[in-house]
Amino acid sequence: MLKILKNAHIYSPENLGKNDILIANDKILAIDTNLDSYASIAETYDFSGQIITPGLIDQHIHIAGAGGTSGFFSMTPEVHLSDLIACGSTTVVGLLGTDGKTRSIRTLYGKVKSLEQEGISAYMYCGYYGIDSVTITDSIQSDMIFIDKVLGCKIAISDIRSSYPTALELLRKVSEVRVGGSVANKKGILHIHLGNLDTKMDVLFELVQKHEFPIAHISPTHVGRTKELFEQAIEFAKLGGTIDITTGASKFTEPYKAVLMALENGAPLKNITFSTDGHAGLRKINENGKFIGAKVAPVDQNLHQVIQLIQKGGLPIEDAFQLITTNPAKNLGLNQKGKIEVGCDADICVFNQDLELTNVFAMGKQLMQNKNIIVKGTFETTS
Repeated sequence: MLKILKNAHIYSPENLGKNDILIANDKILAIDTNLDSYASIAETYDFSGQIITPGLIDQHIHIAGAGGTSGFFSMTPEVHLSDLIACGSTTVVGLLGTDGKTRSIRTLYGKVKSLEQEGISAYMYCGYYGIDSVTITDSIQSDMIFIDKVLGCKIAISDIRSSYPTALELLRKVSEVRVGGSVANKKGILHIHLGNLDTKMDVLFELVQKHEFPIAHISPTHVGRTKELFEQAIEFAKLGGTIDITTGASKFTEPYKAVLMALENGAPLKNITFSTDGHAGLRKINENGKFIGAKVAPVDQNLHQVIQLIQKGGLPIEDAFQLITTNPAKNLGLNQKGKIEVGCDADICVFNQDLELTNVFAMGKQLMQNKNIIVKGTFETTS
C-alpha cells in the first residue's frame, strides 16, 4: 500500500524544507517537492503547516517492568503500546534492571516480540546489573549471534547494587558483545548503568585509554545522575564516546539544561542521547524525606525535554531532535532508523507549529491520527 504525506516541513532531523514523502509498505520510497503523480494509487495525507520528524527512539526503557528494590510490591508493570505511541516512541530497546532473578530475560524477549507484533520496532539487551549476565542462550556472544533482537549487554558499575566489576571483567564482556556483533552484522554495545559512587566512570576511561578498546562499543547511561559524574561524562563524549542522559529519573538538573552545559563545555552534539528509563521503579518520598511508596518512571520525557531544548534552550529543531533520532540510532547501530531518508524505515512523527504531536506512523502504519491513538495494545481497554 502506498501513502503520500504532503506539504509538511521535514526535519530528517536535518532541515529538508517543505517536501512530500512517499511510503511503500514499511519503507520510505521517495522524498520530493511534489509527488502528486502517485496520488491516484496512494492514500494521501495533507500535513500543510505541520512538521515531520523521524519516529523517536528510546534506547533504555523497562518495557517488561522493573523495580522491586523496596520489596515485591514495588515491582513495576509492563509498558503499554499506547503510552509509547502517545509520545512518539516508534523504536524501543528493553532491558532488565537490578533484578535478574524474578525478572526473566525470556519474558523480556517475549515483550519485545509482542510490541513488534502490535506495531512498533523493539529490541533488547541481555544482562542486568550483575556480572553474571543473564542470557537467552549460553552466552552473551551467542545471544548477539543467534537472537536477532539482542543489540548488546547491560551491566552496572559505580553503584552499591552493582557487582563491582573490574576493568578486566568489563573488557571480557564488551569483547563478547563486539565479536558476537561482528558475526551477526550488528554494532554491539556494552550498555553500562552508572550509579552515584565516587568511582564514577573511572573504569571506562581505563578501558579506552589504557586498554585501547574502541569507545564506540561502550555505552554509559544515567550520566546526568550527579554534577560530578556529568562533568566526567563530558570528557568521555569529547573522546568520541556516546553519553546517554536519563530524562525520566536520575538527574541532578533538568536534562535539557545538562545538554546545554555539555555543549558549552565542548561535547559534540552527535555524541549525546536521551533515554527515559521508563517504568523503572522510583521511590516516593514525603517532605520529611520518609519513604511513602513506589511509582513508575514516566515514558514521555524524551520528547518533553527535546521540546524544552527548543523552546527554552534555543536549540534549532534539527539539532534538538538528534538526541532521540539519529544519535541513538548511531549508538545502537540501527542504520534504517532515526532519519527521514529514502530506503529507511517509515517511522514518522508529525507535529503542529506548537510542537504538539498530532500523528504517528510506525513501519508505514498510522498509529495516531489527529492526536487520537487509533492502535492500542492487544489487552488495553478501548473505553
